[in-house]
Amino acid sequence: MNDLKRPLTVAQTVAAQIREQILKREIRGGEPLRQEAIAKSFGTSIIPVREALRQLEAEGLVELQSHRGAIATELTLDKALEWIHLRRLIETDLIGLAIDKISDEDLTKAQEILGKFDDAMDHRREIEQWSDYNWEFHSTLYSSANRPETMKVLYSLHNKCDRYIRLQLLSGDHIARAEEEHHELIELCRTRKKRAAKALMHRHIVGVEEDLIEQLGI
Repeated sequence: MNDLKRPLTVAQTVAAQIREQILKREIRGGEPLRQEAIAKSFGTSIIPVREALRQLEAEGLVELQSHRGAIATELTLDKALEWIHLRRLIETDLIGLAIDKISDEDLTKAQEILGKFDDAMDHRREIEQWSDYNWEFHSTLYSSANRPETMKVLYSLHNKCDRYIRLQLLSGDHIARAEEEHHELIELCRTRKKRAAKALMHRHIVGVEEDLIEQLGI
């Protein structure tokens, strides 16, 4: 059958195991990841280990430092949830302000960005760009609200949430749900259904909070 999953590469297998250990706190934030030791434990060479660590860096779970090598990222979930909560308040307000004035050009641009974002997520590529696509999509929808100072604050919050959003998307069925909600949001903006758009935005971001709490076992 054509829909059978391809077997994991060695690099993907290594990345999957290290990812699980970080999320379960078996590898703590700041702990070094010795490439030679990892390669030996998997009975492989350094090359797929390096590829796995680059993948985990793109997901925000590993930091590659010039003098210290690879270390596990410190996951400060309490801060992440606070940042995401602020995003929910701001973005629910912004979509309500923007929806009456949003232009066809803005909707077309948002749709084009979403096409690129969906393609990247569906094929699990350009992971390091996912947050950029997400910001471009949302900020395009909010632009007609004409709240430049609010957008500066929101941009900072998006950057702070970066690795947590990628982490949330990469597990379970979260990509499919995010894509569905993004497309629904565009349609609600197109038909100027303000109350429904604000409710969807609230639900969209609450879903991220709940996913992270469940995923990180807090």
